Amino acid sequence: MEEIQMHLDEAKELMQKAVNHTSQELVKIRAGKAMPNLLDGIMVSYYGAPTPLQQVASVTTPDARTLSIKPWERNLISEIERSIINSDLGLAPQNNGEIIILTIPPMTEERRRGLVKQAKAECENGKVSVRTVRKDTNDALKKLQKDGASEDEIKRAEDAVQKLTDQYSTKIDELLVKKETEIMTV
Repeated sequence: MEEIQMHLDEAKELMQKAVNHTSQELVKIRAGKAMPNLLDGIMVSYYGAPTPLQQVASVTTPDARTLSIKPWERNLISEIERSIINSDLGLAPQNNGEIIILTIPPMTEERRRGLVKQAKAECENGKVSVRTVRKDTNDALKKLQKDGASEDEIKRAEDAVQKLTDQYSTKIDELLVKKETEIMTV
């Protein structure tokens, strides 16, 4: 029945979105080395409008512990510094009049464990999203059964939804293992 297939396709798409979102959130968790995407959430006031940092400056990594931010307009240096100080990154920007340097401090064991906990929480949120999709899809399938779909077709569809749930939960677990290894590697 094509309605059942439509629900399965939608479930697969939504579960993939949950995995992608979890992956993006894990990228934001800093693993001890300087990465430009560490500054992805930073907004800078550019002529009164909040603008992502990447749209007003180039961010590079001269070495493993340093980020270099070169604004395209010099008058933005103080604005970028203010945004970084006000963020929850806990970094102290230094500037030489042309570029801003951010030195990433080495992480302590305690900080690494905290970041692993944060990564686990993000992954659990992703799994909750996947399970929510499963529940919503199964509810929609039960509704189809009430509307006249055969019980066998619905049962097979529910089994397929469970397989998708297991598959995408495993993908999230793999993301966590990879991130945990990245964080705990000194």
